[in-house]
Amino acid sequence: MLALAFPAIDPIAIEFGPIAIRWYALAYIAGLMLGWHYVKWLSARPPHAMRDTDVDDFLVWATLGVVLGGRLGYVLFYKPLYYLNHPGEIFMVWHGGMAFHGGALGVILSIILFSRRRKLDLFAVGDVICCAVPIGLFFGRIANFINGELFGRVAPDVPWAMVFPGGGPEPRHPSQLYQAGLEGLVLVAVLALLWRNRAIRERRGTIAGTFLMGYGVARLIGELFRQPDAHLGFLVGGATMGQLLSLPLLAAGAGVIWWAGKRRPRL
Repeated sequence: MLALAFPAIDPIAIEFGPIAIRWYALAYIAGLMLGWHYVKWLSARPPHAMRDTDVDDFLVWATLGVVLGGRLGYVLFYKPLYYLNHPGEIFMVWHGGMAFHGGALGVILSIILFSRRRKLDLFAVGDVICCAVPIGLFFGRIANFINGELFGRVAPDVPWAMVFPGGGPEPRHPSQLYQAGLEGLVLVAVLALLWRNRAIRERRGTIAGTFLMGYGVARLIGELFRQPDAHLGFLVGGATMGQLLSLPLLAAGAGVIWWAGKRRPRL
């Protein structure tokens, strides 16, 4: 069997006595900080979705949406019975367990509430925020790889397969890197290209809808190489939970793009 050595990187990036900062935490911080600056840059251009002060304030809303939504999504989608019996552990995020789909719902709710409070165009705000989300997804998947978690399926004949510490002796797909590329690099590039097109920007909501559909497609593909969660396994029709949760995103994205096409364009 062919296999590459897994680069054993300490999950703790920085340690000061009893204080330990993990790569996963740094990934969240990097995604939020870089996304914040990118949204500022986009918002300075037509259709001027937000002022600088709005972007600064929304960072707090986005952080709460990601963390609370991601955690509650994991609780409800992946281990509802366990947390029903252990409710005190629901907010113990340091024990691990976050779900993108829950985080997405949290951020969407944050965008809706924030836009209404500041009287901003909901879909213009959604467009610039969605342009930045893949940055966080990229860093999150890299952190998954460093932690040796969410690894791929057994792939004995793939030259770049790796033996992960918690994945048994078989070489597996480094699916975290596949997902970092698809959900992060490819998606951020596609959305950036769309943003450069003035006609597309005029159809406010088109970029947000493209993000939802793009992520759905990327996740459906990535899950073909990722080992399903041990406590869930394969579900309906051999699909994974990640794939089933991505289907509503595809439908929602298509609906948003259709609706954006019917709106009167404005910059």
